[in-house]
Amino acid sequence: MKFAVLVAILADDLEEQAIDSARSAGAGGVTILDARGMGGEEKKTFLGLTYEGSQSALVFVLERKLSVAVLKRMTRDLDLASSSKGVVFTVPIEHIAGIDLAQVEQFESRILDQL
Repeated sequence: MKFAVLVAILADDLEEQAIDSARSAGAGGVTILDARGMGGEEKKTFLGLTYEGSQSALVFVLERKLSVAVLKRMTRDLDLASSSKGVVFTVPIEHIAGIDLAQVEQFESRILDQL
């Protein structure tokens, strides 16, 4: 079975919506990391201070085909194709250890249902 990591880096206010979107597409658990981002242009605020914004980095380990479905759903639900609200991408996993066996069984049963 092939796996991929799906990473979504989004504004904090989109975190819950992104998780709901991913779950509705079949994703299970997620690791949530606090992040800071800085765009190409600095955003000035009062007193000359710069605000980069608070972000969340969501990390999912998914079966490879499922990762594509989750990416598409999140792109659509969060309107990422036409806005700069965040970025979602996948990276293939070559080797993995420690994944929850219940999650592997879910992936296997989903694949068998598709056959």
